[in-house]
Amino acid sequence: MTSQFYTNLYEIITILNIPLAIAVIFMERRNVGVTWAWLMVLLFLPVVGFGFYLIFGQNMSKKKLYKISKRTLSTMNDLIETQRKEFREHQIVYHDPAMENYQDLIYMNLTSGFALYSQNNAIDIFTNGNDKFDALIRDIEAATHHIHLMYYIVQPDGLGNRLVDLLTKKASEGVKVRFLYDDIGSSHLPRHFFDRLRNAGGEVAAFFPSKIPYLNIRVNYRNHRKLAIMDGTIGYIGGINIGDEYLGLNKRFGYWRDSHLRIQGYAVQQMQAHFMMDWNLASSAAIDRNMEELFPESVDCGLAGIQIVSSGPDRAMEQIKNAYIKMINAAKESIYIQTPYFIPDESMLNALKMAALSGVDVRIMLPSRPDHQMVFWASHSYLGELLAEGIRCYQYDKGFLHAKMIVVDGKVASIGTANFDIRSFKLNFEINAMIFDSGTAQTLKRVFEDDIEDSFELTYDAYMSRPLLQRFKESCTRLLSPIL
Repeated sequence: MTSQFYTNLYEIITILNIPLAIAVIFMERRNVGVTWAWLMVLLFLPVVGFGFYLIFGQNMSKKKLYKISKRTLSTMNDLIETQRKEFREHQIVYHDPAMENYQDLIYMNLTSGFALYSQNNAIDIFTNGNDKFDALIRDIEAATHHIHLMYYIVQPDGLGNRLVDLLTKKASEGVKVRFLYDDIGSSHLPRHFFDRLRNAGGEVAAFFPSKIPYLNIRVNYRNHRKLAIMDGTIGYIGGINIGDEYLGLNKRFGYWRDSHLRIQGYAVQQMQAHFMMDWNLASSAAIDRNMEELFPESVDCGLAGIQIVSSGPDRAMEQIKNAYIKMINAAKESIYIQTPYFIPDESMLNALKMAALSGVDVRIMLPSRPDHQMVFWASHSYLGELLAEGIRCYQYDKGFLHAKMIVVDGKVASIGTANFDIRSFKLNFEINAMIFDSGTAQTLKRVFEDDIEDSFELTYDAYMSRPLLQRFKESCTRLLSPIL
């Protein structure tokens, strides 16, 4: 082929790239950072980059995914408006008087996230997968009516098979078992992995499955939530998926440090409602929302206040991110954050800096070893400016840190599935338990302080002495951080 051919081909590609770039700018006009990231992709991968955009960059905020009946929606709105009125008229009596200082946070979650507030909850805290699954298996064995599980990752390994065998046994006993998994997160599952459970009467559904073999156009919009509900009275929520690595059996990561909660009380009904919405979106066998057995009368199991806050790409407002920022802005003494991935947007970054400049003790803990290399580099690109403002950064070195936790002033906390990154805030379907209880928050603060013993502190001088190649990697991945 002549050089003229390549010249003409280059000109054609350049001409095609211009309207495609304009299309990206138009479709992402609400978010400058995401727009520039996709334009970088289009610059380095002309035309082809736009194909990636169509697969990875769809905007789902205008799509109405969840079908809710008018009757159910009316009931939800009545409950929310009743509680909003109670807050406005100061009718709420807090079991923990310190929570009165966080009424604006509770009200915001209620108003924007439809997160009802309850104070009759008991909370058990797990910091590793072994303890969590020991308790979960006991609760599954004791279930008599239904078992609802939703996980992002399910591995076809020892733990995965053990759990499915147990669920199969419960289904054969007449317990209604429903299992929802994410199609991308659990992409390694064999096609027939759940056959034994289905054959025993259990139901299984995949969230946003691929309609085309080996290609899922919704690869960016995944259900990252992790919920387990037994008989509508016991619920699990947190960061631990199903797989041997979460038991510390993966040689690459070793000990797996995570955070998960076992909850009893009214908050379980909120978790149940979220499971049902996701299940009815993914499965053709919809759950009857009016079944009383799914929402048994709530009893007083404890005194902890909880809101279950969810977010997802189908919503215009980023509820969990807003809750994090509101918590940070409310801090007077301390902010402790644990997350495996730290890619904040400007609003989150500025909130943390302002807290530190106001004299708040801000501490962030990340893993010292990566599970996703590019995300690891991008996360570290943000640490220098935080260290410069006096924020203390730790790198967990005992194993892999996968916990998603924030504790403010040892009074309020959040544990769930959302990382401190743009993917969790905008792209994934996430769910967190916002905890309004000083006793629980103090326990979680001590957990963080214990983890410091298994970490090393990254100082500003050490950060600034990084090799030039490391800085280059971080700078490049930071440019793409809005879409990582």
